[in-house]
Amino acid sequence: MYSIDIRSYWQVKALIVLLKLSLLVGAVLSFFEGHLEAGVVTLAIFFITFLPILLGNRFQVKIPSEFELLAVILVYASLFLGEVHSYYLKFWWWDLVLHTSSGFLLGILGFLLVYVLNEKKEIDLDLKPGFVALFAFAFAIAFGTYWEIFEFAMDQTFGTNMQKSGLIDTMWDLIVNSIGALIISLLGWGYLSKEGINSFLEKWIHKFIERNPHMFERRKFPR
Repeated sequence: MYSIDIRSYWQVKALIVLLKLSLLVGAVLSFFEGHLEAGVVTLAIFFITFLPILLGNRFQVKIPSEFELLAVILVYASLFLGEVHSYYLKFWWWDLVLHTSSGFLLGILGFLLVYVLNEKKEIDLDLKPGFVALFAFAFAIAFGTYWEIFEFAMDQTFGTNMQKSGLIDTMWDLIVNSIGALIISLLGWGYLSKEGINSFLEKWIHKFIERNPHMFERRKFPR
């Protein structure tokens, strides 16, 4: 099992708190300067960053700090920097980086979801590593597609500009999201196949298992 690095843990927690505080300060400054819409949006983003913990508590899942940090960074970069501060317009590559990162995160979530089900003694499953990796990839692609549908609906209904250049933006978002999901799926396949791939995903999986032993009751896991 992996031992918890206390110093690294508190460094990650401190960064999470710093990002959340910057959102709160940004909201206050927006209200103070009379930018009410920006203030409301920033305040809403601040509350959204608490969703990983709230959902974890709701479903009795202890979320490792690395997972929470990645989720908070994506929310911060996409909504606060991207939408409120127009980083999507200032940097042409901003959208591509974020969609690649979201592919990583969604791939991890999909992998863990089917991995947990595969290890539950109450559920008679014995899925091959290839299928688990395929599910993680499909999970990330599905949610990436749903997001593009959401962007299209917002643009058509409220006249926003979430799709930027339309079809081209949508296709590149889906492509880079697929690349991020594929990387995670391959790493997950390597981990389950015991190919000796020492990746960050392997470490994150072990941390998730250590924090949620009640979800993994059927068999012992590779060290």
